[in-house]
Amino acid sequence: MISMRSFWASLPTEGRWLLSTVAMQTLGRGLTLPFTLIYLHEVRGFDLGLSGSLMALIAVTGLLVTAPAGILTDRYGARVVLLAGISCAIVGHSVLAVATTPGAAAFALVLIGLNFGISWPAFNALIAAVVTGEVRQQYFGVNFALVNLGIGVGGVVGGLVVDVDRPATFTGIYLADAVSQLIPMALLLFPLRHVHGRAQHADGAGPAPREGYLHILRRREVRWLTALTFVVTFVGYGQLEAGVPGFSRQAAEVSTGAIGAAFAVNTAVIVLLQFTVLSRIRGRRRTRVMLVMSATWVLAWLLLGAAGLVDSSAFAVAGLLGFMLVFGIGETMMQPTVPAMNNDLAADHTRGRYNAINAAAFQGGAIAGPIVAGFLLQHHLAAGYVALMVLGCAVIAATALVLERLVSPAVNGVLDPEPVPR
Repeated sequence: MISMRSFWASLPTEGRWLLSTVAMQTLGRGLTLPFTLIYLHEVRGFDLGLSGSLMALIAVTGLLVTAPAGILTDRYGARVVLLAGISCAIVGHSVLAVATTPGAAAFALVLIGLNFGISWPAFNALIAAVVTGEVRQQYFGVNFALVNLGIGVGGVVGGLVVDVDRPATFTGIYLADAVSQLIPMALLLFPLRHVHGRAQHADGAGPAPREGYLHILRRREVRWLTALTFVVTFVGYGQLEAGVPGFSRQAAEVSTGAIGAAFAVNTAVIVLLQFTVLSRIRGRRRTRVMLVMSATWVLAWLLLGAAGLVDSSAFAVAGLLGFMLVFGIGETMMQPTVPAMNNDLAADHTRGRYNAINAAAFQGGAIAGPIVAGFLLQHHLAAGYVALMVLGCAVIAATALVLERLVSPAVNGVLDPEPVPR
């Protein structure tokens, strides 16, 4: 049984530093994440279409810079690249706090997008450089739980603080988000200044040889893992901020308060169950864990679909809460497995590129998910929307089975695998 005490004891000092402040770092993100569209539209007075387009700049910019970020991570090290991304975040949130024109808001959101695109592959590469072996899978799971804890608490605090009739409250939360980024910057500049995350030759003579993206993507297992990440994100995270709230309001007709409570349930499930799930999946094939996750998500989507079919507000709320609870259980299976498998496929000198490819697939799903959800819900195709999500879960399962035949048992999370007969 994995406990926090045993997990903490197994971490190197650098891993403890990285993990100890995750919740505080993401608290700032939670303060602002649910309220940016409201801020742009209701506080700064931009029309709704323009506000949505401005928000899209974050994802589009992040996607565009992910590939260069992977190259820079492998060439100069994850620490330097992370510091550049954090600097963009600090400036971006500070500018957004006082932005009164679309141009200023666009500049700020592009900087925030630069941070997302730069920091994702660099941070995962830094984790993989610091934490090795079986503990790496556990680390990704615990990190995910702490990220959700920070965002969840930040969202609750932000909801209590902000008021559209008092613009200064929004200025305050964006400045707080900027200040929260000083925590990881201080870690990288002082206690972790020796962890560069840059691969060397075996003899330590210099930088390791580099491989291009085309070379990496020639590996079938990389292509299938990339496809799996895209579909998982499309069905999952690509729906949480747009599709699920839209379906809940249009088809299930639940209140915004109920939607907020449902997201709180989701966060609580992840935080409370992540260690239990980590113990259950330890040593099991990661692809089989993905099969269980896809079945769990099918159940979640059926619960949400049922919420929109029955003419009962109480049943609709129960269906939404059930969806978020069951969906959260699935999330606790996904987050420890996919990043760990991706980093186990990579060599030290290609880790930045592997994480960039995986991040690009995630961002692609996060962009496509809301677009498809918006189209279907706008045309009142709620049943078709749920059916498409269930079909997506089936695609996840099929892709995981293909991937299982392509990766080694060690990459698939099996402990001390039996040697393969020649």
